[in-house]
Amino acid sequence: MLDLPEIGLGTARNDDATTRRVVAEAIEVGYRLIDTAAKYENEVGVGQGIADAGLARDELFVTTKLRGADQGYEQARKALRASLDRLQLDHVDLYLIHWPLPRLGKFVDSYRAMVEMQAEGLTRHVGVSNFLPEHLQALADAGLPTPAVNQVEFHPRLQQADVVAENSRRGVVTEAWSPLGAGTGILEEPAIVSIADAHGVSPAQVVLRWDLQRGVVTIPKASSRERLVANLDVHGFELLPEQVAAIDALERGERTSGQDPAVHEEF
Repeated sequence: MLDLPEIGLGTARNDDATTRRVVAEAIEVGYRLIDTAAKYENEVGVGQGIADAGLARDELFVTTKLRGADQGYEQARKALRASLDRLQLDHVDLYLIHWPLPRLGKFVDSYRAMVEMQAEGLTRHVGVSNFLPEHLQALADAGLPTPAVNQVEFHPRLQQADVVAENSRRGVVTEAWSPLGAGTGILEEPAIVSIADAHGVSPAQVVLRWDLQRGVVTIPKASSRERLVANLDVHGFELLPEQVAAIDALERGERTSGQDPAVHEEF
């Protein structure tokens, strides 16, 4: 499996100016994995933040994603170059298909183009996001290399056991977006609050620690320096087996935005 930093920075829903500040500050406090997407329309800010931080490029792992409007073989080839122009980078470390969009029927051709661009050095690794087991199988049936990563919505109320198991079986890293279940009240769950009190940490730190103990790479979003630092500070304690089980029991199959990859369309 690909060796990734365990915790990275998510940047969804931030504009360029906010993204620039947050990315530079995140790198300063120790983040080495930065996640963006063409759909977020903040790749310019990510690139500026990276430049402001002044860290050597080979010390950072930068991810961006192919948006639905750019799916297809030729479009995908153009889209990565456009993302690199906005990022002001000569390559990314990971390029993902943002959503499978199965009714569009172009994700296999898109992925084929991405594999070629990997060979050309435009991305070090290729992967997918929001793919269900049947979408991974379609890539395998087409004779394409196994994705390095499958980035999916993953939090205590949506644990996607079938997807995580299939990723593991194929040697694909599971990466969590919305790991704190934004807007769903997960951090007020009595079980999580109780565990946080027992360890003297915050509910968010408990959830992020649970991710790591489940073997899931996590990319929480934060805008303040205090939150950025706190989200990284999850290695000084360990959840007991019964505490992991208590969080596991919060599974509800609830998506934060109702975005089911089997039918979701996003361009």
